[in-house]
Amino acid sequence: MKTSIQVDREKCKRDGVCVSQCPTRVIQMDSESGYPKALPEFEAFCVKCGHCVVFCPKGALSLDWLTPEKCLPMKDELAVTPEQAEQLLCGRRSIRSFRKKRVPRSTLKKILEVASLAPSAKNQQPWNWIVVWAPEEVKRLAAMAIVWMRQTIQELPDGQHRTWLTRAVTSHDSGYDRLCRGAPHVAILHADQNLQFVSQDCALAMGFFDLYATSVGLGTCWATMFYEAINAYPPLAEAIGLPPNHLAYGAFAVGYPRFKCRSIPPRVPIRVSWR
Repeated sequence: MKTSIQVDREKCKRDGVCVSQCPTRVIQMDSESGYPKALPEFEAFCVKCGHCVVFCPKGALSLDWLTPEKCLPMKDELAVTPEQAEQLLCGRRSIRSFRKKRVPRSTLKKILEVASLAPSAKNQQPWNWIVVWAPEEVKRLAAMAIVWMRQTIQELPDGQHRTWLTRAVTSHDSGYDRLCRGAPHVAILHADQNLQFVSQDCALAMGFFDLYATSVGLGTCWATMFYEAINAYPPLAEAIGLPPNHLAYGAFAVGYPRFKCRSIPPRVPIRVSWR
């Protein structure tokens, strides 16, 4: 069988770190040499997470597709303090009033790159992105979603969901976009609906997108009714280029906040049961 790991024996300290970090346990320490080696099932079960490479303290292990030199360094001087992390996480707000200024594509691309480093089950990385960058296109697509909402309202029984759709349509008719909040851009995350754990994976990537966008001075708001319309209304799915067998698992209105949030409101106390 082809061996898919390479070990620099001059660097390797035979400490077993690579073995301990392999999530599928397809690396073991060779009983004769004492160096790590691939098990026969390596090719079949390696999920290409790269942990065996990046956790090695000596940079002694490489894969066919990954060497220590190809990995981004972790810089101690860039580590955030707990206080900084707390403010970023707790201070994140849903933004519903945006400036008309467009965000450079390079900035949005960087956010997508960071979001795509989110963890995923079996490292399947299922996410695909569609960015509606032109503000006039955002308006056009939001108007298409309103068409679906008008149709759906007539079919739904009285209830909260019908009320929310009615309010969205009424707002649109009065000149306020409740779906995309007047943001200049919308980012849509879609994936193959047949993949295992795909909704959880996509939620993690959306969280990464949300928080990194906040860190670079942008605002976001989950466009839940918009991506609900994408999944329910084929003309809208076709208009944005959603592939067959894919669903939209999230959408963000994105732009520069019109106003700055000055404080962090309290939330309900944590609900926890210790065992």
